[in-house]
Amino acid sequence: MKAILAGLGEAGLGWYKRLRGRGLLLAVVEKDPARQAKLGDDPVPFYTSLEEALKSERPDFVVNVTPPAAHTAVNNAAFDQGLPVLCEKPISFDYAESMEIVARAERERIPFMIAENYRHFPYIRKLKALLEEGAIGEISTVDIAFRRYHRVKRDYAVSVLDDIGVHHLDLLRYLTGREGIAVQAGMFNPSGGWHEEGAVLQTMAIIELEGGIPVHYSATIVSRGPMTPWCGVWRIEGTKGVLLLDNGIISVYLDDEVRMITDFDDMPQSDALGEFLASLAEGREAETNAGDYLRTQALVYFTNMAAKSGTRTAIELPAKEGLRHV
Repeated sequence: MKAILAGLGEAGLGWYKRLRGRGLLLAVVEKDPARQAKLGDDPVPFYTSLEEALKSERPDFVVNVTPPAAHTAVNNAAFDQGLPVLCEKPISFDYAESMEIVARAERERIPFMIAENYRHFPYIRKLKALLEEGAIGEISTVDIAFRRYHRVKRDYAVSVLDDIGVHHLDLLRYLTGREGIAVQAGMFNPSGGWHEEGAVLQTMAIIELEGGIPVHYSATIVSRGPMTPWCGVWRIEGTKGVLLLDNGIISVYLDDEVRMITDFDDMPQSDALGEFLASLAEGREAETNAGDYLRTQALVYFTNMAAKSGTRTAIELPAKEGLRHV
C-alpha cells in the first residue's frame, strides 16, 4: 500500500514523517513550492498539483492534510479515481458540504475515514473500558474542562470549538456511547484574547445526551493559568462512583475507596493510520469512518447554532443511510 500525502503544513509534516517511517509514502502534494524545503534531501516525488500526482503516481489511497477549506476538493479528486481517503478533521467547516461528501463516499462505496487521534490515547481507551465494564454503574453526568493558550498561524481563523472542541465532542460520543439530543451554548472572545476575524476563543455548553444525561462543557484557548491536557479534564459521575481523568491519570472513586490508574499496558496499541490500514485490509468500516464522524460534526454544528440563537437547540442527527441535507 502506498499513499499520496496532500498538504505539507504543520500537521502535514507530522503525517509525512509517519508515512515515510512506515514505508507508505509515494509522493507529496503541496501547492506552495517553498514548502518542499521541509523535506530536506529526501527524493520523494513532490507535486504542486494533486491531479498531476494522481495521474503520474497511481497511489492506493490519499491522506488529506490540507486546510479544512480545501478538504472537499481534495476528497472529490481522490473519489474521482475511486481512491480511499484518510482525512484530517473536520470533514469540512461547512456542515452541509460535509454531508454531501460523506453521501458521495457512501453512495460510491469508497472508504473514507477521519483521522481522530484522541480516541487512540491509551488512557482514553482505558476510560472507555472502565465505563463499559460498569466500574461506576450507569453514567449520570459528565463534566469536561479544556483550558490552554493556543495561538497558532493557520490559513484560516482558529476557533476553539471547530478546531479543538470537535475532538472533545467526539470523545463524548465515544466514551458514553450516546448521541446528543439538545444543546444550549455561548461563545465568547474575552478581553485579553486576540481577535482574528471569525475566531471564537471560548465556548461553554450544556449538552443533553440520550437518556437525559447532562454534560457541562467549558473550553478556552486564551487561558493564562495552568493548562489542561489537549484532551481536557474529564469527570464522569455514575450511580456507583466517579471517574476522573486528568493529565493521563485515571482516578476511580467508589464510596471511600480511591484507585489511581497510571499503567495502560493492558490496552492494545493503536493509532488512526493503523486503524485505517486495518479497515482496508479487513474490508470493514473504520472506527471513525466519515459516516459516523458526521454525527460528531452535527454536535459541533448545532452547538454553534445554539450559541448564535441563544436558545436550547435540538440536535438533528444525520441518518446513517440516506443522509439528509441541512
